[in-house]
Amino acid sequence: MNGHFASSATNGLKQSKTNEGVSIADLPKSNIFTSNLPADEKFPTPLSSYNAPRNALGPRMVKNATYTYVRPEEVEEPELLAVSPRALQDIGLHPSEATSADFTALVAGNKILWDPSTQTGIYSWAQCYGGWQFGSWAGQLGDGRAISLFESTNPATGIRYEIQLKGAGKTPYSRFADGKAVLRSSIREFLVSEYLNALKIPTTRALALTLTPNARVRRERMEPGAIVCRFAQSWLRIGTFDILRARGDRALIRRLATYLAEHVFSGWESLAPSLASPDPEVNRFSHLYSHIVHLNARTVAAWQAYGFTNGVLNTDNTSLMGLSLDFGPFAFLDNFDPAYTPNHDDHLLRYAYRAQPSVIWWNLVRLGESLGELIGAGSRVDDPAFISSGVSESFTPELTSRAEMLIEAAGEDYKATFLAEYKRLMTLRLGLKTQKESDFEVLMSELLDTLEALELDFHHFFRRLSTLSLAEIETHEKRLAVAPRFFHEEGVTGIGNTVESASGRIAKWLELWERRVREDWTGDNERVNGKELASDTNETTTPADTERQRAMKAVNPNFVARGWVLDEIIERVSKGEREVLQTAIKMGSAPFEDRWEEVGEEGERWVRDPPSTERMKMCSCSS
Repeated sequence: MNGHFASSATNGLKQSKTNEGVSIADLPKSNIFTSNLPADEKFPTPLSSYNAPRNALGPRMVKNATYTYVRPEEVEEPELLAVSPRALQDIGLHPSEATSADFTALVAGNKILWDPSTQTGIYSWAQCYGGWQFGSWAGQLGDGRAISLFESTNPATGIRYEIQLKGAGKTPYSRFADGKAVLRSSIREFLVSEYLNALKIPTTRALALTLTPNARVRRERMEPGAIVCRFAQSWLRIGTFDILRARGDRALIRRLATYLAEHVFSGWESLAPSLASPDPEVNRFSHLYSHIVHLNARTVAAWQAYGFTNGVLNTDNTSLMGLSLDFGPFAFLDNFDPAYTPNHDDHLLRYAYRAQPSVIWWNLVRLGESLGELIGAGSRVDDPAFISSGVSESFTPELTSRAEMLIEAAGEDYKATFLAEYKRLMTLRLGLKTQKESDFEVLMSELLDTLEALELDFHHFFRRLSTLSLAEIETHEKRLAVAPRFFHEEGVTGIGNTVESASGRIAKWLELWERRVREDWTGDNERVNGKELASDTNETTTPADTERQRAMKAVNPNFVARGWVLDEIIERVSKGEREVLQTAIKMGSAPFEDRWEEVGEEGERWVRDPPSTERMKMCSCSS
């Protein structure tokens, strides 16, 4: 048993290595979450959990708590499959740590930083939360197979992360499950976490992927098990408040909200007022709610702009920091189909691509209900009588009215923030420097309608658009000749379309786009409003156009973590290949490159047109 534990690391940083990072031992660590919030009453201390048989830490109801102290289950002969170099850097670890015995043991769950002989260090924990799943209350959920090890702070950036293992064994929140994760889903989460980060989409991260070769996990079939070591600035989610509201624990709601503002965000003063509310009694909890709304609006706008579909946007999968979270049956669009859902259990398309903005707002309304008493109290929120006794009968109508008004105002803020961020990202993807009021309908909406009608690939369209010079599309004839570049390899797709009709529709849009690009990127050798400016050269691409192409390639990925690519990686790793993961990491961490060194034939094949039989596939929640 003692081999499972290790002495805690010192908080004093020893600069024994270069500025590239530090060792695990020297990485500053903390347990601010467990120091500030209430533990499971059955295991109130690390020692009480340590002394309990491991099977006593299994499923049960946990009340009046936000977490349970629990250690990972030990793993026999773990194999470290992959480590993300970017994640090492962002956490603040030296690259050489990835090959150390301490690192391998830590990310497999065979070591935690608590010493039983001295009862010092940081003991691991699993979080308690609830959730609304597919629109219905699901009761207590929680970290059923995720166990947080500690919080770490990057010495160079000062950013604190909570390091967590997914697939590390049963916890009180496992319900009827086994606490394990299969290799299939673990590879998917590991790769997409780092890919989304490379796209600059807010997301939880993945540090390491470990195979547990002696653990066979039963899902639809027996599968190999794995553990993902992942990290985030916070793993709090809307469901953390859901469970407290369902249980009427108003004191802990207030305590959790205060913790969130003071220890996860940068303090109450950082939550700048943004609600367009006429009520002068908007208080700090209203600002907190507004801040969470704003963060989530920006994230879902990025999902829509880059064609990412989460697949399971329950409230327990919705981050209070606006992070992409808990990757199950996710997918990136192939063809542009707004009704697409990657989740084969989502029969009503609740979590389809087009529904994501509205369902995230639905989740945020549930959060507003949890915080409703605090935001509705206005200036009375700190009155001793209100804190101790709650809402008086006479105050109820005013509080309710204010809370409803503020949630409604937050909804308007959500829509405005979402649209502003979506337009900003799409403007960049289209290679424009400025935004015009007409761009949304004339360029963006018309483009999406065209992509849907012709069943064109969402990602390839933007990438191929990035390679076009304006000289190639300066006449109608040239635009017609260029249009087929955007077709699938098998040719024209979409019901009733022909080469002529499809090319004509694309050419018409390209004319609108060319005109807007010339407005924003006017140069001495370019046209404005169809008229040639003076030119002394026969060059077909001007320096300004080259700069525009470079800017577009920097925001329109060449490599996309598509479902068929991930399926191939999973199959090859399951058969014993390992190098394919390194190829995927290299391409996924630099998705905007034209080519990648030392990645083999995948560097060309994975960026080609998806096989027609592999597009828009669906997958299971059973990870």
